[in-house]
Amino acid sequence: MTNFDYLKKEKDFESFVEIAIVAEKTYSIDPSTCIINCRRAMEAAIKWMYSVDVDLVVPYKDNLHSLMNTDVFREIIDKDLWNRLEFIRRYGNEAAHTSKDKTKEIAKLCLKNLFYFFDWLLYCYTDNYEEKEFDESLLENQSITLIEQVLGDVDLQKLIEENKSLKAQLSERRAQQQNTYVAKPLDLSEYKTRKLYIDAMLLDAGWIENKDWINEVELQGMPNKSEVGYADYVLYDDTHKPLAVIEAKRTCVDVSKGRQQGILYANLLEKQYGRRPVIFLTNGFETRIIDNHYPERKVSSIYSKRDLEKRFNLMDTRGHLKYININNDIAGRYYQKEAITAVCEAFDQRNKRKALLVMATGSGKTRTVIGLVDVLLNEGWIKNVLFLADRNSLVTQAKRSFVNMLPSLSATNLVEDKCNYNAHVVFSTYQTMIGCIDTVKEDDKKLFTCGHFDLIICDEAHRSIYNKYKDIFNYFDAPIVGLTATPKDEIDKNTYEIFELENGVPTYGYELSQAVKDGYLVDFLSVETDLKFISEGIVWDQLSDEEKEEYEDTFADENGKVPEYIESSALNSWVFNEDTIRKVLKTLFNYGIKIDYGQKIGKTIIFAKNHLHAEKIFEVFNKEYPELNGYAKVIDNKINYAQSAIDEFSEANKLPQIAISVDMLDTGIDVPEVVNLVFFKKVMSKAKFWQMIGRGTRLCPGLLDGNDKKEFYIFDFCGNFEFFRMNKGKASANAVAVHGAIFNLKFQIAYKLQDLIYQTEELKEWRKQLVEEMIDKVKELDRNKFDVRQHIKYVDLYSNPDNYNFLTYENCLDVKNELVPLIKPDGDEISAVRFDALMHGIELAHLAQKKYPKYKKDLMKKVKGVASVANIPEIQVQSELLDKILHTNYLDESDIDDFEMIRKNLRDLIKYIPRTGKIYITDFEDDILSVNWNESNLENDDLQNYKEKLEYYIKQHQKDNPVIMKLRENKPLDKNDLNELENIIWNQLGTKQDYYSEVGEKPLGEFVREIVGLDMNAAKEAFSKYLDERDMNKNQIYFVNQIVEFIVRNGMMKDMSVLQESPFTDKGNVVELFGDDINLWSGIQSIINSINKNAMGA
Repeated sequence: MTNFDYLKKEKDFESFVEIAIVAEKTYSIDPSTCIINCRRAMEAAIKWMYSVDVDLVVPYKDNLHSLMNTDVFREIIDKDLWNRLEFIRRYGNEAAHTSKDKTKEIAKLCLKNLFYFFDWLLYCYTDNYEEKEFDESLLENQSITLIEQVLGDVDLQKLIEENKSLKAQLSERRAQQQNTYVAKPLDLSEYKTRKLYIDAMLLDAGWIENKDWINEVELQGMPNKSEVGYADYVLYDDTHKPLAVIEAKRTCVDVSKGRQQGILYANLLEKQYGRRPVIFLTNGFETRIIDNHYPERKVSSIYSKRDLEKRFNLMDTRGHLKYININNDIAGRYYQKEAITAVCEAFDQRNKRKALLVMATGSGKTRTVIGLVDVLLNEGWIKNVLFLADRNSLVTQAKRSFVNMLPSLSATNLVEDKCNYNAHVVFSTYQTMIGCIDTVKEDDKKLFTCGHFDLIICDEAHRSIYNKYKDIFNYFDAPIVGLTATPKDEIDKNTYEIFELENGVPTYGYELSQAVKDGYLVDFLSVETDLKFISEGIVWDQLSDEEKEEYEDTFADENGKVPEYIESSALNSWVFNEDTIRKVLKTLFNYGIKIDYGQKIGKTIIFAKNHLHAEKIFEVFNKEYPELNGYAKVIDNKINYAQSAIDEFSEANKLPQIAISVDMLDTGIDVPEVVNLVFFKKVMSKAKFWQMIGRGTRLCPGLLDGNDKKEFYIFDFCGNFEFFRMNKGKASANAVAVHGAIFNLKFQIAYKLQDLIYQTEELKEWRKQLVEEMIDKVKELDRNKFDVRQHIKYVDLYSNPDNYNFLTYENCLDVKNELVPLIKPDGDEISAVRFDALMHGIELAHLAQKKYPKYKKDLMKKVKGVASVANIPEIQVQSELLDKILHTNYLDESDIDDFEMIRKNLRDLIKYIPRTGKIYITDFEDDILSVNWNESNLENDDLQNYKEKLEYYIKQHQKDNPVIMKLRENKPLDKNDLNELENIIWNQLGTKQDYYSEVGEKPLGEFVREIVGLDMNAAKEAFSKYLDERDMNKNQIYFVNQIVEFIVRNGMMKDMSVLQESPFTDKGNVVELFGDDINLWSGIQSIINSINKNAMGA
């Protein structure tokens, strides 16, 4: 007899009960087979549910994972019960795909979970419920007889057809009965934390229990009475050598409590096997790694076996990054080399895992990171690289550049290529990578595990690293290099903070001003033009009599009322004045840079406000310049084949000459021929503004009638330069989707409703309803998705109603940061959802005793809109409420229950509000108030890199500053020289504190010498005695020449260990070269020491 025999009387359950009976009968014979059959029985039962329940719609894929993760299935199944099913699925998959035997403990848990699932099915879908408890004693008493052959997999479509007649009856029964089912509690002690969370984490990473993952490993030598300890988990390679040890704690325990224990276990394993394993500390929610290289840090999960083996291989081959060879064909410019060197120094000598390169648009950021990847590959630091950008075009361009410069390196673009996932360099948009992390498999195991990549490159870091995409960086445990031209230094979007850098001090910076000075980019002139309507709006009283009449005809409402003026913000939004556009185009053609001996306007980008604005500019252009057919083209996301239009514009000898763009050409395109930029819209973000300016900075030899492009013009008609000169540019706030915002508002309302004054029966019931709604939203989240797993602690916490009983302000902050970005949208009418957000905002403001005039104004506007179509029957029902809101002081006297009643009664009526998106076309004469030509003033760039300022000053003055000249010419410094250096470095260019925080304890003379190097003639003079063929042989002279070249390049030679490496050892080592004449070698050493000492000063 088995625990499932009593279900045989239920004929409808026949397709899955027999499999469950077979599963239990195989428990004592073969636990693995038992687990596999538990999974099969569960799958058959879930398919049966889909065949009889009208609310369950079969998803696109009908595999078990998809069936279990539809929104409706997760709503129907209690969270704890779903966890039981997920346990069966995970271990069933693992048992089916490995030959390793499973323990009886796991098989018992699978049977028990299956039993409680069937108990729920019996209660919800039948009228013959009989409460039973799982009897463990039956498991060992099974007689070993011939076990019936289990049927094959269930055909879902066939089952649906067979059960068609049952659907209505059983669906109704389930809907009536499921809410009264008393769930069997999920006892965490039963799962012992590890079974529910940690084991699942290991399975997800592809580990196989009892093969390369062993539990409770006994270790001798612990500092306790028995001298024996038991490591919770040890992970092994194929030679049974430990890769990692895991110290597990209960979910409620801080993982740091296991730190010393994990270290002691690692010590013992290292002593036994001769290799120190990685240490993981975890409680199932939080996992930390101690990898014996970097400081302890938080990781999203346990590494896979492949990741750990790769890590140990890289550690064995890794070289120092102090002396690197940079490929000049890839990154040959001095600043590109300096950027690569700075990142290598941060990674190696400063042991950092994050670096930020701030480099002007057009200075070759992509070449720089390709050169960096080449160095890190050659030095054995990396194997797999992920390149992320937020646009397909940026991903495509980056991949093309990598393939051209590193042709032997395998590369794939996930946006286009759906098969070559194993390439060593993976290019992807953020959105595509989010989809691939959970879905891409290799040998039925997840490929993109948390340790898969050894380097992540984030292009245009200022735009895309925030908000929901941060989960990618939290998931992958890899060093990160961010690339940007304009980092933001604002709260919530502080790029420097993300990269763990001091504000204004990136890992390396190369400003536009320096690039212009170096001749790598071109400067600009701004033509700041003040147009009356854009500055002041259209004022009726200032128009001519004829225009006043047109104004009245155009803007009078149905009652004949005419506004006194049209605000400037309406221009190019819903009012398009043709003469304003004419004035802009005329200014461009009068003053813009032309080519072909002045016959043709140079390549120009006009930045328009929206698509309608772009189309209106295009229309006016064609009216005003009919002879220039094909010269202008609208390029934005509204047109088909936009990329082909960009390609046409990018070709020097092809039309169009003028691209009218809405956002699409703001960033990421490279057209050196662009010589005019027209800002016909306001840009509120400083970062975006400088990206847009970067469209014109590229060099273009021979463009202007055989002469090189020396500058470009920026026509600003909307006061952008003035706006940013006043330092008003702000980073836009993190956008929260409306469904997330509503969840956040509900949570804060629930927090406020805890106050004593709100403890009425009505408000307590309302709070209870809000909590239930929030729990439902949290339960909708797919726990298998990587981004949800990053926040699993909070998903579990706020799936439990008990955790809403005593909310704190800190809980509100946690929910805002951890849960709100994950909340999924409903299928509700969006206008109703937005109205919910408005009313919940009013309710929260009321509870917080704050004024809400803006919300109230918005509400009145919406109520007026609804009242304007009161002939609709649904609206007529609410006519009394609408009248009270509009014509009495009802809102001023309303309380929280009144606001909630307004929300419920009006939310479904908002969709009837007539759309008032009327567009007005006018042709009033606009005036140009002023035209100002200004130089770029690039020296005022935001970048405040102290070290870069020092290096720039030293390089600029190495031929005219006496102290710097002394250092370069190997002349000793006296006290006065050192005082002069201190004055320059610690007073003129910064402070002593700046120096020590950026450079450290390095002596000033040494710092300067390393930047300027040593003059070749001075170096040869110092070593002249040892470059004479009469006293030394060819191999010895070669060796000394290598020393000379090294010191000329680096300024000093403090680390003598470099002499043990190539090229110094190419003709023999020191012993081989000077073993017969040790005095000769001592003399060479004394010269090196003398050169070093001369830089230190007296």
